[in-house]
Amino acid sequence: MKKIVVAFLASTTWLVATAQNKPLSLEDAFLRARTTLAPENLAQLQFFEGSTDYVYLKKQNGTDVWMRGNYKTAGQETAFLQLSGLNQYMREAGADTFKTMPAIRFTAGGWMMNNNGNKVSYNPAAKKLTVLLSKELASKENAEESSAGYIAYLDHFNLYVTKDNQTSQVTTDGSKDIVYASSVHRDEFGISKGIFWSNKGTKLAFYRMDQSMVNDYPIIQWNERPAKAELIKYPMAGDKSHHVRVGIYNTSTASTIWLKTGLPAEQYLTNIAWSPDDRFVYIAVVNREQNHLSLNQYNAGNGEFIKTLFEEKDEKYTEPLVPMLFLKNNPAQFIWQSNRDGWNQLYLYDISGKLIRPLTKGNWEVTEVKGVDSKGENLYFVSTVISPVDRSLSAVNIKSGKITLLTTGTGVHNAQVSADGTTLLDQYSTISNPRTILVADLKKPAKNPAKILLQSANPLNEYATGDLSVFTIKNKNGDSLYCRLFKPVNLTQGKKYPVIVYWYGGPHAQMILNSWNGGAGDYWFRYMAQQGYVVFTVDTRGSDNRGKAFEQSIFRKLGEAQMDDMLAAVDYLQQQAYVDKSRMGLFGWSFGGFMTTDFLLHHPGIFKAAVAGGPVMDWSLYEIMYGERYMDTPQENPEGYAATNLVQQAGKLKDKLLLIHGLQDPVVVQQHSVNFVKACVDKGVQVDYMIYPGHEHNVTGKDRVHLYQKVTDYLMQYLKQE
Repeated sequence: MKKIVVAFLASTTWLVATAQNKPLSLEDAFLRARTTLAPENLAQLQFFEGSTDYVYLKKQNGTDVWMRGNYKTAGQETAFLQLSGLNQYMREAGADTFKTMPAIRFTAGGWMMNNNGNKVSYNPAAKKLTVLLSKELASKENAEESSAGYIAYLDHFNLYVTKDNQTSQVTTDGSKDIVYASSVHRDEFGISKGIFWSNKGTKLAFYRMDQSMVNDYPIIQWNERPAKAELIKYPMAGDKSHHVRVGIYNTSTASTIWLKTGLPAEQYLTNIAWSPDDRFVYIAVVNREQNHLSLNQYNAGNGEFIKTLFEEKDEKYTEPLVPMLFLKNNPAQFIWQSNRDGWNQLYLYDISGKLIRPLTKGNWEVTEVKGVDSKGENLYFVSTVISPVDRSLSAVNIKSGKITLLTTGTGVHNAQVSADGTTLLDQYSTISNPRTILVADLKKPAKNPAKILLQSANPLNEYATGDLSVFTIKNKNGDSLYCRLFKPVNLTQGKKYPVIVYWYGGPHAQMILNSWNGGAGDYWFRYMAQQGYVVFTVDTRGSDNRGKAFEQSIFRKLGEAQMDDMLAAVDYLQQQAYVDKSRMGLFGWSFGGFMTTDFLLHHPGIFKAAVAGGPVMDWSLYEIMYGERYMDTPQENPEGYAATNLVQQAGKLKDKLLLIHGLQDPVVVQQHSVNFVKACVDKGVQVDYMIYPGHEHNVTGKDRVHLYQKVTDYLMQYLKQE
C-alpha cells in the first residue's frame, strides 16, 4: 500500500475546543441529544406564504406565541398569534379549542393545522374553518386528500375515494397478496407512497402490486401466547419478484383504467408524474437488471402507451430517484435529474424528449431540488458545490442557465427562499457552530447585509468534550476519503489510547458532514471520547454524494473497495503517536454490519473486538431491488455472491465479535445472523449474540440507550489496558 498522505480540507481542519468538565451519560448522548442538548432553534420557522414575512414559534412567559417579522424588522419581531387568540377563532368557527399551540403552516388560503385529529384550514379573513381531512378518514391507511377535495384511502386492503359523504369503492380484490395504493418495490427508487393525485385533483394514479408469487417469510411475534409467525412477502435475490401495475381512477366517471406498461411483468414502475393538464402520466420504467431506464408517456384517459421520451443505459446500474418536474410557466418543458455524466445534475427537456441543455454541470452533486419561484424563472437546488461535506443553496435561471450561489460560507445550509425570490431564510451549522439562522435580502445583497435571527450557544458548553476534526486521507488509488476523528478528552502527550472505528460504507449514506457534531446524530462518539477513546469514522468508496464512479466501484464485489479504504484508514490511525494499535475496535450497522464482519474475516488481528448490528451475512438472502442493483443475481454473479457469503467463511473468525439483531427485522431478516452463529458453532468458533425483541431493523426509543450500553460495555471489555 502506498504511504498515506493526509490532505486536510483547504480551509484548514475544524476544531471544537475542550470546554468544561461535566460528564456525558448515555441518556445525554441519545435521549437528550435531540431535546435539551440540541442546539437552540426557532421552532417551525417558515415564510408566510405569499409574502416575504417569516413566522416562528417562541416561548413567552411559558406560553408558545407565533412571532412575525421580515428583513426590515429582523430582531424586532412582533407577537402575531397567541393561544388565546387562536382559541377564540376556533370557538367562533364552532371547532375544538387547543390546550397547547399546534403546529401550523401559514398559507395564502388559510392556516393549516391538526384540530382534534382533523386536518383543517382556517381562513382568518373570512373567519371560516374547512375540514380537509376528517378524524375518521385521517385514521384510515394511506389517506390523502386532493386539491378538489376528494380523499383516497385504504380500508381492509381496498382503495376508496370519497367526497361530501359520497364514497366509491375503487378496488374489490385487495388482500395481503394484492396490495393497492401503497409503496412498492421495497421503497427503492425514491418511492415512498402509492397514491398520486392529479394537479386538478379529479384523477388518481395508484399502484397495484401482486406479490402472490413472492415467497412468504416468517417474522415471529414473541409477545403472543403461543408465539405467532407473521408472514411477510420478501423477494430474495434471484427469486421471483412481484408484479406492479398503475391504475387511473377518474372521479367524474367513477371508473378505472390501467396503464399499458407492457411486459415483462418483473419491471420497476418508478417516479410517477402527471402532465400539467392531467391528460398524461409519465413513468420511469426500469428493467429488473436495473441497467436500462425508459421515461414513458401514457394516456391517462385510456391507458395507451404514447411514446418513450428518452432512455438511459448504464453498464452497471441506473437508479432514478426523482420524478420529472414541469416548469410553471412552460408546461412543454420539464427538468430531469440524472447522474448519466458521472454526477447527479439537472437537465432541461422539452415534452418531445429532446434535451434542450444541461442546467447544471460539474464534479459535484445536486442533492435536492427545493422548488421554483412564483414566476417560474429560477429553480432552487442544494448541492455539494463547495465540497462533499458541505451543502449550499443555489438558484439557476432556467432561461439563461446562470447559476447564483445564495448561501455564503461553508457548512450545511438548510435554506428557503420567499416565493418572489427576494428573501432568504438560512439555517446552517458547521463543526464548530451549533446553529446560525439569518435572513438575507437577495435583491440587493451588497447594500443590505444579512441579519442574524439566532446564534445558538454551544449546548455542550458545560461538558467535557475532546477535539473534533474532519479531514481527508488518500486511499491506494489516490481517492480522497473523508474522515471524522474525536480525540480523547484531556489527551496527554506520550500516552496511547484505544480506538473505536465506526463505519457504514454503503450506497445512499454519508456519515461525515461539516455540520454540528460532524454529521453524527447523537453524542455517543463524544461520550466515548470522554471515556478515553479515539473515535474515528471514514466514508469509504461506495458512500453517497461523491459521484457515480465513487459509488459504482463496489458493483458485483461488495466489500472489496471498502476494505481497501479501511486499510488506508487503519494505516493513518496507526501512524498517530497517541493511538494504541493493539487496542482497536470496529463497529457498524446494517451494511456497516456486513462490512465489519467482512473485514474481520479477511483481515484478522487488526481489530481486537467488533460489533456488527443488523448485518447482511449472505447477499442471496437480501431483497431483489437493492441486492441485484449492486450485485446482479446469484445466477449471473456466482463468484461475487460466494465472496460475500460470510456464513460460509465463519470459520475464519479470530477476533471478538458481538452480533446484534432486532428480532422483528423485516429488512435484514434475522436468518442472516442466525445462520452465521450456526456456522460458528459448526466450526467451533466463539461469537457473541444479542437480540432486541419488539424492534425491527433499528433499535429506537428508550431501548437505544440499552443497545449502546451493550455496545459500550463490549468494546470496553476487550479494549481495556491489560
